[in-house]
Amino acid sequence: MVSVRSNTASCLMALCSFPEEILQKSLGPEFIANRVGPGNAKLFYIEGRTAINLANEVFGYDGWSSEVLETVTDFIDVDDRGRVSLGIAARVRVTLKCGTYHEDWGYGSFENAKTKADAFEKARKESVTDGLKRALRLFGDVMGNCIYDKNYLRNIGNMAKPAARKKRKS
Repeated sequence: MVSVRSNTASCLMALCSFPEEILQKSLGPEFIANRVGPGNAKLFYIEGRTAINLANEVFGYDGWSSEVLETVTDFIDVDDRGRVSLGIAARVRVTLKCGTYHEDWGYGSFENAKTKADAFEKARKESVTDGLKRALRLFGDVMGNCIYDKNYLRNIGNMAKPAARKKRKS
């Protein structure tokens, strides 16, 4: 279940002074990563650091925050060799400075870990990052919602990624 305090761009624009056209922009190919998924399908996603950088750029470094509201351990399996597999869900809320927020669930898992601590650390981080990205995308295409558009995905594969930007010396 996805919770939303304010889900309309006009309300967000009025409360937070964000032009609606910024939130509706789709991301360029340089922001999109991909990997092979089940059945050899090509899966597109935004990396956690990219989502955070986008949020900082769009909302400002001090214009948003996130919090983990809840975590739920889905399963823990220990095999006869002592190897641990587990899954964790995390509910994450992203709140803008003006009070508007979105929240969503993320999921993380780890298979065949040597210790429970290793499995929990990796799965918890993964679930929180996934929840953060899923909550951020609810703010609009520029925050990653465009990845859920099949037409966008068809076209993004045909676009060349621009050359990496060089950082300026200060």
